[in-house]
Amino acid sequence: MAKGKFGGFGGGMNMQAMMKQAQKMQENMLKAQEEIAQMETIGTAGGGMVTVTVTGTSALKSIEIKPDVVDPDDIEMLQDLVVAAVNEALKAATEKSQSQMSAVTGGMGGLGGGLF
Repeated sequence: MAKGKFGGFGGGMNMQAMMKQAQKMQENMLKAQEEIAQMETIGTAGGGMVTVTVTGTSALKSIEIKPDVVDPDDIEMLQDLVVAAVNEALKAATEKSQSQMSAVTGGMGGLGGGLF
């Protein structure tokens, strides 16, 4: 026969307390997601010749290209610098987002469908 108020959930942790804890975690996750959306991360390439800014949701916000790097005879180099700067910014944004969500979830893997 099961013991405790909820057949196995005995030992002091009741369903109401679990629901409050889950609700608090959900509120904290929503707050963290809002903060991530407002976050901006910068990536650079070519010693600062190309600078990009992305949001925490990986949206490209701006690209700044120094005139010195624009060479009509070497467009490929400029393209490579833009790609490198974007990738750097996206990687940093992903790391910051994961860190922020990990702080909220206490490092519990797989929470949020494995997105965090």
